[in-house]
Amino acid sequence: MDYVLSLLGPLAQGAAVTLKLFAITLALAVPLGLVLALARVSHWKALSAAVNGYIWLMRGTPLMLQMLFIYFALPFVPVIGIRLPDFPAAIVAFVLNYAAYFAEIFRAGIQSIDRGQYEGARVLGMTYAQTMRRIVLPQVIKRILPPISNETINLVKDTSLIYILAMNDLLRVARTIVQREFDMTPFLIAAIFYLAMTFVLTWGFKKLEAYYGKYDN
Repeated sequence: MDYVLSLLGPLAQGAAVTLKLFAITLALAVPLGLVLALARVSHWKALSAAVNGYIWLMRGTPLMLQMLFIYFALPFVPVIGIRLPDFPAAIVAFVLNYAAYFAEIFRAGIQSIDRGQYEGARVLGMTYAQTMRRIVLPQVIKRILPPISNETINLVKDTSLIYILAMNDLLRVARTIVQREFDMTPFLIAAIFYLAMTFVLTWGFKKLEAYYGKYDN
């Protein structure tokens, strides 16, 4: 028991890094994804095509490859030439990657709204921005909660990829202890940490679905 308790300190520190990456990524990727989705469904063909290409690139290449490119190759890109520290590089990679996935979720939700509602809002004298804010987006949020929930839980698990940048997240700390102690207990405790995080997220999204679901009655 003392051995297990001694593991909680370093693993909790690793979990703090994991949660920090998760929270910052979610806070930045969701609004960016919404902006990209609005650009994707806009009538400006060039803008829509550019965003579509960006989404295709981000979804079509591995997140780990994107992270390695931003950390190692970005300093050698002409004009840019910026060398980011490990954590900011991970943040940029995760935000750009997950914004693309959130953008597709938002796009599907926006396009699922009946066109008649846009026409009705236009008859009432609403602008496009007012229509989106007051009519479309409230319905979209309710419809996209399940896929957003799945993507958010995937984000928790994907944070383990930052080990490639030698960052001491939860999984890397656990693996380091296992290699030192030749004992699998740290992996078990790390799994409990991950399960606890996903449990809280699942519970939170179920509450949100129940909240928005009551308006269907």
